[in-house]
Amino acid sequence: MAFSVGPILITSLERSRKTMSASSEMNAFADPTTLAQFGRLDVVARLVVEGYMMGQHKSPFKGSSVEFVEHRQYYPGDEIRHIDWRAYGKTGRYYVKEYEDETNLRCYLMLDASGSMGYGQSTLSKFAYARQMAAVFAFLLLKQRDAVGLCVFDRKLRQLVEPSTNATQFPRLIKTLEESETGGETSLGKVFSEIIPRLKRRSLVVLLSDLYDDVEPLQAAIKRFRHYHHEVIVVQTVAPEEEEFPFSRPTQFRNLEQAGQRMLVDPHRLRRHYLEQYEAFMKRVEQMCTRSGVDLLKVTTRDSFVHTLGRYLAFRSRGR
Repeated sequence: MAFSVGPILITSLERSRKTMSASSEMNAFADPTTLAQFGRLDVVARLVVEGYMMGQHKSPFKGSSVEFVEHRQYYPGDEIRHIDWRAYGKTGRYYVKEYEDETNLRCYLMLDASGSMGYGQSTLSKFAYARQMAAVFAFLLLKQRDAVGLCVFDRKLRQLVEPSTNATQFPRLIKTLEESETGGETSLGKVFSEIIPRLKRRSLVVLLSDLYDDVEPLQAAIKRFRHYHHEVIVVQTVAPEEEEFPFSRPTQFRNLEQAGQRMLVDPHRLRRHYLEQYEAFMKRVEQMCTRSGVDLLKVTTRDSFVHTLGRYLAFRSRGR
């Protein structure tokens, strides 16, 4: 039976920070599964950013201009003092003035909530890990007064929070993340095509996904982002079992994106074929990102947020 790398995956079976010792705190930073025991995503994000990263790694995502940039539609939560009342008098609609010194950067966090992201056996699920990573990115960028938004999707856009620097934005993002669950199939190219027209000015797009989809449509969509001068970071999230395939006994596989699809296989016979196709898929993803001029940050769900993001921020700060 042919087997291809994709969403067919193996079926797997607030503590207070003040009470922690320095050693146990660093262990929490090192282990995403332990860190998740703190509960809420906002607590996790603050621990990672304020507890270690802030001051250790200066964020390279910064602008410097203080000039007026554009008007945009008013959204609930925006500060009333930024409303352009002249524009309201002419159009009868509320518009907000944006300046580069107030919004150095606009970031869209794109979180893949397709079924394959729900896999997790020895660690957090890929979705839980990516959701924590999104919270860390949001807190880091909002802390430096950049505008951050969120897109949650599977085969279609399910949730959209427009970028904002408002004080209420982080709780709004956290609420959306915590209420999100994994759903159906993946359609990265289709979702990207839906999102691109909504990006009215140059933005940073952070895609958090396992990328289990056809590479060609994804590459075409990423090229469209680059055509409109958006910067793209691909955070590919995989489980250790997907990389190592450590199974030895007969195992039942089921498709996490299509109900009812199951296979009982002998891992010894499947392992070599699986790893060959997995490595070929990963090579295509790497080549796609290189050709498209986007950064690829590949992580497993056992990797420390601190070490992973720390290395990446240091890499960017050195001028890529």
